[in-house]
Amino acid sequence: MIKVEHLSKHYGQAKAVNDISFEVVDGDNLVLLGTSGCGKTTTLKMLNRLIEPTSGQIWINGQDITSQSPELLRRGIGYVLQNTGLFPHYTIVENIAVVPSLLKWDKQRIKNRTQELIQKLHLPDDVLQKYPHELSGGQQQRIGLARALIADAPVLLMDEPFGALDNITRAKIQDDFKTLDELQRKTIVMVTHDVQEAFELGDQIAIMDQGRIVQQGTPAELLFKPASRFVSDFLQSQRLQLELRSVNLNAIASALPDNIVGAQEAASLNGASSIWQAMEVLKDARHPVNVKLADGTLKAINFTDLMLAYESYQNQAKA
Repeated sequence: MIKVEHLSKHYGQAKAVNDISFEVVDGDNLVLLGTSGCGKTTTLKMLNRLIEPTSGQIWINGQDITSQSPELLRRGIGYVLQNTGLFPHYTIVENIAVVPSLLKWDKQRIKNRTQELIQKLHLPDDVLQKYPHELSGGQQQRIGLARALIADAPVLLMDEPFGALDNITRAKIQDDFKTLDELQRKTIVMVTHDVQEAFELGDQIAIMDQGRIVQQGTPAELLFKPASRFVSDFLQSQRLQLELRSVNLNAIASALPDNIVGAQEAASLNGASSIWQAMEVLKDARHPVNVKLADGTLKAINFTDLMLAYESYQNQAKA
């Protein structure tokens, strides 16, 4: 869906982005991760031409983005900012309707789509006639997401979307982000400096440093097969928690024992559950807990089974 080749942005002698290339397949979430000043936000803004590159090419859905005006390009790309970017003198319903109005949607279509998103984002109906300053930070962020999603653009760009929220609100919105059906069919590029957030939400992660991508891969690839000392050191302080949250039960299925399924018919865990989630369920369990794996098989495991299987997976991954 997105292809970038030899992209650079220079400001005089300073190279904010220095000859990077990457691809994002349809439906994936690529997270650009790195410290402040590494070039990740500049990269994001070049994807919708808020910043024009010094050199390089970008294609979205097979089309060179320079083949249309920046204004038309942006109408077909959702964009979510850290500070929401809501217009303070517009009501919420007017804020959400900005892009559909530019696209000449009729009023009923805008109303129906707005109501659909409000429900999916767990917002009360009375929020629509309020102004941004009357909402909580979490509500404002959900409205910013609704505005980015309303035209159902296939690509969504997100610049530190949850960075201004408190930890509790942030965790709740991240949970909603992972389950919202609207986002399952989008190709997403997200910028963050939060390592936990990147590993929680990203299908692919590109770690940037000094304007370059030093490694791109899945969370497991970055953890178990770092391309450089920089990548290893960057993740080191949070490595154990990142591993436990990034590896799921399907990944360690072959190392799980073929125990007889317990008395309960329903599985308490599924193969997509992370090791961390499984630990939370199993730590107080008095009996083995059923797991339904991706291939449809059921296994009953206890905490010891889980830890032994995970240790085996670690050894294989690092080999």
